[in-house]
Amino acid sequence: MSRALSDGLQVLAVQYPGRGDRRSEPCVQTIEALADAVADELARCLDRPIALFGHSMGGLVAFEVARRLEVRGHTPLGLFVSGCRPPSRHRVQVVRLRDEEDVYAELERLGGTDRRLLDNSQALRTALPAMRNDYEAINAYRLSSHAPPLSTPIHAYIGDSDPEVLLDEAVAWRRHTTGSFDLRTYPGGHFYLSSPNVDLASVIRAAMATSPASGYRT
Repeated sequence: MSRALSDGLQVLAVQYPGRGDRRSEPCVQTIEALADAVADELARCLDRPIALFGHSMGGLVAFEVARRLEVRGHTPLGLFVSGCRPPSRHRVQVVRLRDEEDVYAELERLGGTDRRLLDNSQALRTALPAMRNDYEAINAYRLSSHAPPLSTPIHAYIGDSDPEVLLDEAVAWRRHTTGSFDLRTYPGGHFYLSSPNVDLASVIRAAMATSPASGYRT
């Protein structure tokens, strides 16, 4: 997604601690702490328009980053959330993640994972701490009922067979903004956006091009 969006846009990708080239670092245990860290990093970029994208748990992180940026007086051009339930539709996920067999079963349930990873027991064991941390962070996350909605426009995207996000749950993102809202569904499951038939980057670029404050044109 980062590479696809980089045509005409400056893309800043977030690498969570405990993953990829930061796998030696301890995981951040809460959505709020992740959002604090990202918002602090973005503070140096507030002299230019910013849009936020997040898939799955990343959607909640992006939402919380948008809240923090608005408090600092900077309203993002848009919040783009994919495969993510809104805070108002929180539900606890009971997922057993004791060993690589549990990781395998969960990735199979979600779909879209490269078979080479599923067949690699060492890779599954490596992924276990980060996956366990993600589910714990999601289950612990709560948005205060007194929190005001964003001013940032929200664009929500889901796969039509995603076991994690039902259509009525995605629609509920509407209540989290006083700005514009749109929802699009695509064929596929939780990782629908990895399909070669889904060009989500073009949809996001088009949405940004319609924002009068963006200065970006396709």
